[in-house]
Amino acid sequence: MTVDIVVPTLGRPSLAALLASLAICPGPRPERIVLVDDRPQASTPLLADGLPPAVAGLVTVVRGRATGPAAARNAGWRAGGAEWIAFIDDDVVPEPDWLEALHADLRHLAPAVGATQGSIVVPLPAHRRPTDWERNVQGLETAPWATADMAYRRAALEMVDGFDERFPRAYREDADLALRVRAAGWRLVAGRRSVQHPPGPADRWVSVRLQAGNADDALMRALHGRAWRTAAGVPAGRRARHLAVTAAAVAAAAASALGHRRLAATALALWLGGTARFAWERIAPGPRTRDEIATMLATSVVIPPAAAWHWLRGVTRARRMVRRPRAVLLDRDGTLVVDVPYNGDPARVRPVPGAREALGRLRAAGIRLAVVSNQSGVGRGLLTLAQVEAVNRRVERLLGPLGPWFVCPHTPTDGCACRKPSPALVARAAATLGVAPGECAVIGDTGADVEAARAAGARGVLVPNAVTRPEEIAAAPEVAADLPAAVALLLGARR
Repeated sequence: MTVDIVVPTLGRPSLAALLASLAICPGPRPERIVLVDDRPQASTPLLADGLPPAVAGLVTVVRGRATGPAAARNAGWRAGGAEWIAFIDDDVVPEPDWLEALHADLRHLAPAVGATQGSIVVPLPAHRRPTDWERNVQGLETAPWATADMAYRRAALEMVDGFDERFPRAYREDADLALRVRAAGWRLVAGRRSVQHPPGPADRWVSVRLQAGNADDALMRALHGRAWRTAAGVPAGRRARHLAVTAAAVAAAAASALGHRRLAATALALWLGGTARFAWERIAPGPRTRDEIATMLATSVVIPPAAAWHWLRGVTRARRMVRRPRAVLLDRDGTLVVDVPYNGDPARVRPVPGAREALGRLRAAGIRLAVVSNQSGVGRGLLTLAQVEAVNRRVERLLGPLGPWFVCPHTPTDGCACRKPSPALVARAAATLGVAPGECAVIGDTGADVEAARAAGARGVLVPNAVTRPEEIAAAPEVAADLPAAVALLLGARR
């Protein structure tokens, strides 16, 4: 039995404590410890003081794409070859016997067991009641299948294609994976090993920022149905109440603006009552210090509309992400073919790896194709339109028919309406193909491609390459490792 340990990390100071704990743990050594460096800018070492000598020979650093923990964990487990992959977070501290307990948990598992979860212990202050943030982190102790300490059999991960990278946060991507692994016929069991997960520092508004997870709940519902919480063992939250309180606030403002004083007063009373109840539910179990009370009062006003906004945004996003597009619009250079700047020579055309097979999958699915391409070399006087068309014909000879081509020949300073990130090429392609822009997906290698899709109301998928800027990757709603992965994502796969 072999084990890889995978740790996605943003380079937090807690990573050093994690590796120091693993260094002194007795027990069988893992095949490797894969650190996935998921920082947007990796200009400094992950660890200022270097690796502990006891684990230095085991550590492999893999560069992530900075698109979230799901993608980082996928990069980590695919970088190794062990039979089991133990995922732990960079802010946990394994117990001294963790390695021994991990191997004991795995050693005698039946072949039908695809995963085993360790226990998560959140140490809380002994001298006072926990704060709202500390209680939030304490929820990890009862969270089913949390990847703060979760080991999966490689065969199970390969069967379901790993984590779904459409989940951009460390929230719900673990429950989604567990549901898919279980649906594939594997069993998930609890182990005996344990890690500690200290709450860590947090500012006053952390609970407001956490409401972004409501968008992930919307994606879970789209993927797994209305009963996903029951299936995943996730307790019901307060979203229904947050929606009601927000609706009361909106109704109060609207009624007041229209001069309906009685209705406005009733709606305002409902909002005040719901907000006060929510605030007290958070204040009562806490330390009730002046600062904690002030934080709970302020955030209890903001959380309901934040939760409602993220939920509604997530519902819209999930519908687009889960639904197959009727048409796929492809950028040319850097997406379909290797980018040769201002190329006018058909002999220099080289398709990107897997392009022909990926396009074949789209054609087999009955999805219409078109190409939308900026060719500023024409406007700069470096190319002619005839040369561009000759290259385009060569692309189709190598990759098969790609539908109509839409080319912008202008430079960025020409002020045209067609150059991406303008939506004009996307809109023209959709109209020519007889579909609405919202039924299209755009695959490209730059932020301009994704922005053109967004502006037109289409779905945008970024396929980064060596020239894609980190900020473009961070801003993209969906990112795929390559063209085949982008096509798989659009056809309903998870990456």
